[in-house]
Amino acid sequence: MEKKNKYTEGKIFNSLFSLAVPIILANILQTAYQLIDTFWLGRLGADAVAAVSLSFPVLFLVLSLGSGLTLAGTVLVSQYKGANDQRMVDFNSSQTMSLIFFISILLSAVSYYSAEPLMKLIGAGPEILSSSVSYFKVSSLGFVFLFMFFSFQSLMRGIGNVMLPVYIVLFTVFLNLVLDPLFIFGYGRIPGYGVAGAAIASIITQALSAVIGFWILKRGQSGIKIQTRDMFPHLSTIKKIVNLGIPSSLEQSTRALGMTMMVILVTGFGSEVVAAYGIGARILSFIVIPALGLAIATTSLVGQNVGAIKIKRAEKVANLSSQIAFFGLTGMGLLMFFFAEPITAFFIPNDPEVIKDASLFIKIMSPSFGLLGVQQVLNGVFNGAGFTKASMLISILNLWIIRFPLAYLLSHKTEIGYEGIWWAFPLSNAVAAIVAFIYFKQGYWKLRVFRRRKA
Repeated sequence: MEKKNKYTEGKIFNSLFSLAVPIILANILQTAYQLIDTFWLGRLGADAVAAVSLSFPVLFLVLSLGSGLTLAGTVLVSQYKGANDQRMVDFNSSQTMSLIFFISILLSAVSYYSAEPLMKLIGAGPEILSSSVSYFKVSSLGFVFLFMFFSFQSLMRGIGNVMLPVYIVLFTVFLNLVLDPLFIFGYGRIPGYGVAGAAIASIITQALSAVIGFWILKRGQSGIKIQTRDMFPHLSTIKKIVNLGIPSSLEQSTRALGMTMMVILVTGFGSEVVAAYGIGARILSFIVIPALGLAIATTSLVGQNVGAIKIKRAEKVANLSSQIAFFGLTGMGLLMFFFAEPITAFFIPNDPEVIKDASLFIKIMSPSFGLLGVQQVLNGVFNGAGFTKASMLISILNLWIIRFPLAYLLSHKTEIGYEGIWWAFPLSNAVAAIVAFIYFKQGYWKLRVFRRRKA
């Protein structure tokens, strides 16, 4: 008797809830890495926070070039899972892991040797250049481990096994909580490495998570079994992964590059404003995690239902997920609006100017969280259907056609100065959400699925 797939049958809310909650929890735990770093580095002063804030967008840019390809693994695995083809689930998983491994080595080497020119390019001042370069160099050494775990996580999400990555991330976050102060400040025979110490602590935990994830996939008792013989490049499969993954990589990298350009705008207003931007952006990213979690869960659910040729159910998933994202994140945004100052004061307790600027950024941005959630979820729908180019184009619209030009004009051509950068965020989120919603309602993503089935 064929085993039923709970993600292609039964109540949609239950399927969405059982996928989204563990993904959101895992993303919260992963973001805790950055928040823990910010907390301990804040004890070194605003310059330490500014150094990491400056290097983070560039790190995210490099990571996104490779990690976008892991989405292809989620899409392919979810569709083959929906079609009950276990052999192709395993084969595509093996090919994804192999491709990401080689890409991560290349990106790690390029990043390490480009650290100083990159930091200078985005405007690192003499007071933070050395710290930002050392943090970036050490972080780049861990790309291989980070990408391997991202691949493992994406594959598990594709088949709906979302709790396993949560347990691994939970373990490594607790470990990072201990290792961060140890390597930042030193203890006993272990010297304090300052800003670079936060990156050292992260590499150790990333290596552990990558080894555990790879061992689970090789063991094959959690829904996917990768084989060494399947890891040799298969050209047509690699081409399929690249065709699906490149738009996602471009989407993520344009987002990261957009973040980098925003930082370049911010650096012109001094290190205090850079620190305020870094704290505000990280707190906001922590709150936006439910939107990303819902988007990833939606990608997996839509993918499995597309694989099972249940397009109507896939559309119902999209509608429900969009509603949850809008109302849930609007409520969270209102909470953030009212508690902005005490939250920012927690991270840099002795700098009133940074607290004031960071809390203003949060108050301006937070009412648009619901719209940002809708955009992310609809991107997840397009990705699950294999239409990754739509997500890429919407992200480019958000960041490059609206946000960055608007931020520049408001901050340099009006009297509000750097506050204009803050206002560019909610305005761009609103336009992108409206465009994504209109495009979704036109139904072109469904037509693509039907055409692919007939081909």
